[in-house]
Amino acid sequence: MAKKPADLLYGVDDKPPVRICLLLAVQHIFFLTAGLITVTVVMRDLGCAPDIIRNVVSMSMIAGGLATMIQALNRGPVGSGYLCTEGTDPSFLSVSILAGITGGLPLIFGMTMVSGAIECVLARFMHRLRVLFPPDVTGVVLTMVGLNIVPIMMLDFFSVNTQNSPIEPAHLLVALVTLGVMVGTNVWSKGKVRLYSVIIGIAVGYVAAVILGVLTRDDLMRIAEAPLFSFPDLSYISYSFDMTLLIPIIVVTLASTLKSVATLTMCQKINDTEWTRPDLVNIGKGTLADGLASVIGGLTGAMGKSLYASSVGLCVATGATSRIIAFYVGVIYIALAFLPKLTSFFSIMPKPVMGAALVFMVSFMIISGIQIMTSRMIDIRRTFVIAVSLMFGMSVDIFPQLYQHVHPYLKPLFSSSLAVTTVLAITLNLIMRIGIARQETLKLVSGTDVSRTIFQFMENQGAAWGARKEVIYNAMAAMNEFMEATTHVDLSDPTVTVTVNFDEYNLDIRVSYQGAPIEFPTERPDKVELRTDPNAVARLAGYLVRQYADRVTTTQEGEKCIVDLHFNH
Repeated sequence: MAKKPADLLYGVDDKPPVRICLLLAVQHIFFLTAGLITVTVVMRDLGCAPDIIRNVVSMSMIAGGLATMIQALNRGPVGSGYLCTEGTDPSFLSVSILAGITGGLPLIFGMTMVSGAIECVLARFMHRLRVLFPPDVTGVVLTMVGLNIVPIMMLDFFSVNTQNSPIEPAHLLVALVTLGVMVGTNVWSKGKVRLYSVIIGIAVGYVAAVILGVLTRDDLMRIAEAPLFSFPDLSYISYSFDMTLLIPIIVVTLASTLKSVATLTMCQKINDTEWTRPDLVNIGKGTLADGLASVIGGLTGAMGKSLYASSVGLCVATGATSRIIAFYVGVIYIALAFLPKLTSFFSIMPKPVMGAALVFMVSFMIISGIQIMTSRMIDIRRTFVIAVSLMFGMSVDIFPQLYQHVHPYLKPLFSSSLAVTTVLAITLNLIMRIGIARQETLKLVSGTDVSRTIFQFMENQGAAWGARKEVIYNAMAAMNEFMEATTHVDLSDPTVTVTVNFDEYNLDIRVSYQGAPIEFPTERPDKVELRTDPNAVARLAGYLVRQYADRVTTTQEGEKCIVDLHFNH
């Protein structure tokens, strides 16, 4: 069972008061509405009329609200049980435009459902795909999810359209004030003020934007002129499919799926102080819900959906991960689809306010990705997997024109730094696994100083296997104590053979030697025994071996003794 971290005010199973849930839900919705920009960009590129755009936006909100609640379910085969909102995924931007150019809105909706169906299939086999999703790969992807937002985030923070645009002092001041209030209330506030750090910062940002003229009278009039209630017109919805778009859809879906795996891994980590590795059964349920989100999106006339990693960053920042909040988010988000006046309030959020909020949340995302990567030992092979994937992924954002001449069907891959990083990380991880043996043997001599030999052997193997540091260090300590114990028993041969086996779940060490059995007592010898009993030192070493290992068993075959040390991984 997950152990709630001390820095969480409301854990995943807690039930905050209604007032707190409402305020926290509004914070999440601020960032969900930012994803609707992707919808607007695609619709405008296709020349859709304003009425159509409004209808697609409204249905995207309804689909996102439904999907967020499905994701929060913690019983049955669907849903991870975590607070992680579902919104329009920018990863689908290029392939949606390609589909729109090829076959209009019907093809966008049809291929979106295909994408969701592919992810649902992947979800069914998620528990068997551990080899594709080790922590270093998911950590790389999660880090790139954060870095992928940086170009947009910085343009918003400085409120410019391009890197060559001049920076207006008023806009920069609004961004700095907003970010300063968020950081200040999060770091130095007491009590539950931290829960509202984002919404307080956004509120102050709105006020500063009005005072400094960043929010104009025309912006405010949009709220006043919007109707109070309207119902989306669904007459635009129809579907078509095109097999020629299957390859780009598969590539984008794979990238989106692995992003969801990384996001759900982050959810597990922030909700459990004793987290050690991804729970792929839970992730399978979460990715199934994520795939259904895209199926629902396409079916209701919306674009592809995916988990919002920024919402997990918001959970970390506010200290509230209760799944109950997801249902408030879902209901409010769906209600907003029918209330244009309230939607307009979100839609006029000043760019520097949005940019500051993204800086605040992406900080947590990137650090979580790095922590997941470094939770395992890293050797030269994993160094290349991590570094090459990140560098070539970042090249897409740094040199966007570099890949402009690739084949049209591959453009969805190279149009996204996240997609490039994902494909490279998975491919390089599989390649670098070639030649790594899961079993290694070491010969040691009792009565000699073997501590350095054990350290180098286990350090090298642990890094090659990508094992958890604490498990490897416990194994080192146990082996050293065992060799200490062998110096206090009769051996007919000083050679000790150590065979180490590893898989993602277990580290098993079999030690065989010729000589008398070693005791592994459950109680530590006291001081008197250590002074008076010559065998007490051996028992102390055996006791320490038992403390480091999760299980110790001993068998004897004639003069040969075999000791099995098991470590949970």
